[in-house]
Amino acid sequence: MLVLAAGKSTRIASIAAGAPKPLLEFGGKSLIEWNLEWLVSAGVTEVWINLHYRPEAIRAALGDGSRYGVRIEYSYEPELLGTAGAWRRVASDWETTSLVVYGDNVLRFDLGEFLAAHRRTGAVATVAVFDPARHCNTGIAGGHVVLDGAGRIAEFREGAPGRDGVPEYVNAGAYLLEPEVLAAIPAGFQDFGRDVFPRLLAGGGLYGHVIEDSGFCLGLDTPESFAEGRRLLEAGEVKLS
Repeated sequence: MLVLAAGKSTRIASIAAGAPKPLLEFGGKSLIEWNLEWLVSAGVTEVWINLHYRPEAIRAALGDGSRYGVRIEYSYEPELLGTAGAWRRVASDWETTSLVVYGDNVLRFDLGEFLAAHRRTGAVATVAVFDPARHCNTGIAGGHVVLDGAGRIAEFREGAPGRDGVPEYVNAGAYLLEPEVLAAIPAGFQDFGRDVFPRLLAGGGLYGHVIEDSGFCLGLDTPESFAEGRRLLEAGEVKLS
């Protein structure tokens, strides 16, 4: 699986004091540590992490992953490749279903049920989504998703506002991908939301999985969303363990 951690940390710079975003402290641990512990609790044993801004700091903080019970491999990107380009770069590891998680989100939902839903539909790719009116979140403006009655994604709009009267979900930043997705990712900079998912949408193999009601998605990539995440945590509206 791949944890995406190669951003430039520009939007969070005013509170990051030069640290890469995945290493920001939140509730007593770094964002990426919360991700690793969640993944290990679901049975993940091997993780790729892509790097760009201050890669040495992330390597020094996490090491080989043994302290977390996982083996970490790193993929350094001198020039950013985008979320999908990062996955393509280590494609030799994707012989079966792979999981991608955004390292600047803190998520909690049932990964086992996510995988089971992906397999039930026979999807090429499945996007975890949440209902902003129902699930705890920090107001992130991710891709807006419309699902049909079978759970297939009928519409995916990256960074666009929701539409009145249309029931929509929001991309939570966790994907299950089959190796066939590679055919939809040309070389160079490629983003899942802006480039790849629109291509998969046309083929009908892109599905959404609505996380369970107790799940949540805290996008923590701006000072405002970070402050909201801390408020939710301190108020006990979300719990991390």
